[in-house]
Amino acid sequence: MAGQHLNLKTIGDVRQFVSEKDPKHIKVGFFDIDGVFRGKFIAKGKFLSALTDGYGFCDAVLGWDVADTLYDNSKFTGWHTGFPDASLRIIPESGIILPFDNETLFFSSEFSGRAEEICPRAVLRRVLQRAEDMGFVAKTAMEFEFFMFQESPDSLEEKNFRDLATLSPGSFSYSALRSIVHEDLYQDILNTFDSIGIELEGLHAETGPGVVETAIAVDGAMAMADKASIFKAFMKILAQKRGLMATFMAKWNQHLSGQSGHTHMSLWSLDGNPMFFDPAGEHQMSQTMRHFLGGQLVHLRAFAAMIAPNINSYARLTPGHWAPTSATWGVDNRTVGIRVIPGSEKSHRLEYRIPGSDVNPYLSMAAAIGSGLLGIEQGLEPGEAAIGNAYDLNVPVDRQLPTNLESAGILFGASEGAKDLFGEAFVEHFSASRIFESREFGRAVTDWELRRYFEVL
Repeated sequence: MAGQHLNLKTIGDVRQFVSEKDPKHIKVGFFDIDGVFRGKFIAKGKFLSALTDGYGFCDAVLGWDVADTLYDNSKFTGWHTGFPDASLRIIPESGIILPFDNETLFFSSEFSGRAEEICPRAVLRRVLQRAEDMGFVAKTAMEFEFFMFQESPDSLEEKNFRDLATLSPGSFSYSALRSIVHEDLYQDILNTFDSIGIELEGLHAETGPGVVETAIAVDGAMAMADKASIFKAFMKILAQKRGLMATFMAKWNQHLSGQSGHTHMSLWSLDGNPMFFDPAGEHQMSQTMRHFLGGQLVHLRAFAAMIAPNINSYARLTPGHWAPTSATWGVDNRTVGIRVIPGSEKSHRLEYRIPGSDVNPYLSMAAAIGSGLLGIEQGLEPGEAAIGNAYDLNVPVDRQLPTNLESAGILFGASEGAKDLFGEAFVEHFSASRIFESREFGRAVTDWELRRYFEVL
């Protein structure tokens, strides 16, 4: 499946390329509040017009959940607004030839106008502009774990999501055997994403039946969020094209470890000097790094909804399952929320370990970087590093993660730091969306309830 990254920079570049290639239709898309990939085909003429004038989607795409159920608690959109169109601008540098179609051109978009206030990509852009105004550029890298199944959308429904056939049985982390047996799949993944400009610097079997882990090579924060979002969407497409299913759920099975979306990050000066490394500092941490880490720890509880955005996210955040449960930090310690990774001047960095693979990369990165910037502005200190098993620590309540999405949504809606960073319109809308999701779950009758109560009560 060969694609191509087009390396276009400006609207003029895009217009010239499209005019030369002369396609009848072009695919455009965007990532919604939940990070779900949505899009449509538009005719060449409409696309060329949209390059300068933008184009529209019914703003319900920002006012419904992953099952297209409309929020009933949103001010931004709803029956009370009449669902007008929301405007989008095409991102020229996003142009690729899709690896799955017959040389179909694809361009990603972001919301503009009023909808820009709640657009996930725009939220991250505002945070990165704040960083630039402070004299910083953020470099990041994301890792994703995902389960692969020998299933289809139809078979999942037929089986009622039970007794699913995984790509491989048992746990066999870093298995050379499995990666060689499935070499055609692994090579397809590597080649597909390389062809569209997404370098995977690592790909291997992880612990669990059918688990694969990948690491996207370091890049600027916005470029990384773009790549991570495309990776998740296109990985699911690639799997289905091969008769498989991939899921990025935080925890699809209670008996198995969850799936992480760890983010590595560091700050650099505008002229390209690393800002986290100080050979004389404790653990070689600069004061900038300490304050950045301090801000992440202080605001983690309030920002949890952006980092653990789904009901299922909280099933992963349990002790002893390779996922943190509190705002703790340590040096090369994988039981903490934020891991300091000592290295050279250029590789010294933080690993933000709270996100699962279910995150919207734009929002999780905005929360991680934004909270760090607040720490620098406020001169916050991280306190003492955790030694040994952080799960055994007696962590104060204000450093404990919320245990469910409803609590996280309420905390986020009340956070003055969130309003300062992301804007009141986004905070109100996103908080409402998480509370709505919690209410939807509250109406569900689960298998656990049936097994526990059906006969005995």
